[in-house]
Amino acid sequence: MRHGSESHEARKALFQLGIRRGHLTVAEIDHALPSGSLSPAERWLLFYSLRAAGVEIRDDRGASLDELPGEPPAPDHA
Repeated sequence: MRHGSESHEARKALFQLGIRRGHLTVAEIDHALPSGSLSPAERWLLFYSLRAAGVEIRDDRGASLDELPGEPPAPDHA
């Protein structure tokens, strides 16, 4: 369960930093998370949530990303 707790704390710190600065790079986000802690859909959701919180997501050159990295969750066909 420790792995999940580390991931939660890393995400919390990312939101705090991103909201304070107004932006984060993809590299900063990837570096902050424990390796393999998120599926592609969870990674996309993290980027989506950061953007929804007003955090601009930038590439390594500082340019704002139009598309979020990762894979959006599959639609529910229920």
